[in-house]
Amino acid sequence: MFQNKSFQIWRKRCLFCLACLLFIAPFFIQWRNVSGQADETFRSWNQPVKPFRIIGNVYYAGASDITSFLITTPEGHILLDSGFPETVPQIKRNIIALGFRLEDVKILINSHAHYDHAGGLAELKELTKAKLLASEADAALLANGGKGDFSFGDRLSYTSVKADQILRDSENVKLGGTVLTAHLTPGHTKGCTTWTMKVSDNGKIYNVVFVGSTSVPGYKLIDNAEYPNIVADYKQTFRRLKKLPADVFLGSHGIFFGLQEKIKLLAQNSDQNPFVDPNGYKDFLKRTEKEFRAKLKEQQKQKKLYRKS
Repeated sequence: MFQNKSFQIWRKRCLFCLACLLFIAPFFIQWRNVSGQADETFRSWNQPVKPFRIIGNVYYAGASDITSFLITTPEGHILLDSGFPETVPQIKRNIIALGFRLEDVKILINSHAHYDHAGGLAELKELTKAKLLASEADAALLANGGKGDFSFGDRLSYTSVKADQILRDSENVKLGGTVLTAHLTPGHTKGCTTWTMKVSDNGKIYNVVFVGSTSVPGYKLIDNAEYPNIVADYKQTFRRLKKLPADVFLGSHGIFFGLQEKIKLLAQNSDQNPFVDPNGYKDFLKRTEKEFRAKLKEQQKQKKLYRKS
């Protein structure tokens, strides 16, 4: 709705970036330890953003594209995603700027265990002493510091971190009267998780969806020995996501839900919250499922041509 054109541009840049990283990652990992973020695309995703309240008790504490959400309660707070290791200082500043204390974060949760969403979890866990909750498959990836990923192997690693609790599908996470539900939506990672919750705002109840990811960044979909069920998982994920009631559409990348456009709209008209966007959610799923099926069809076609040759 807000982000079709910008999403396509972002997707092309993302695929190019990931392809390059497959070659340069060993050098990049060594360099980042002394020079911060070496990759231009990663830096563009990690630009500072003024934190703000999205709706109800949900606040934005992340960067320009790499998201982090603070869900506040009277008994402490829940933080969804850490961003890169380099995002952590921003998150710390943002939480304080919002009027909250970092040490009041009691629970850390994750959309998926890739470097750009879990790279800072170890530091945040140490700083907050919060409990980390994760799906079984992604908990294993977190414990390995991102190493052993079915697509990237050991190339995009980060400081390992151990989950304190393994989450099952549809399990609820409760704190201070707030309930978040973990929906396993594998494909992008084997334990990718979409989160849902209800919020009350101005006398109305809204269904909030935090999409893990549905993107297919150069993945091998056919005959993938590292992830034999990848196609079935993606298909099931799309089926599940379509069934979720969604009034407020959020996700692990700001470009998914038009973060920058909606920040501007929110500033222009505070009476109408642009983050209430059920049609944007439907459009996102329709578009990304179409892209997934196109990539699957192309790989199936290539396999047939290979067999004939």
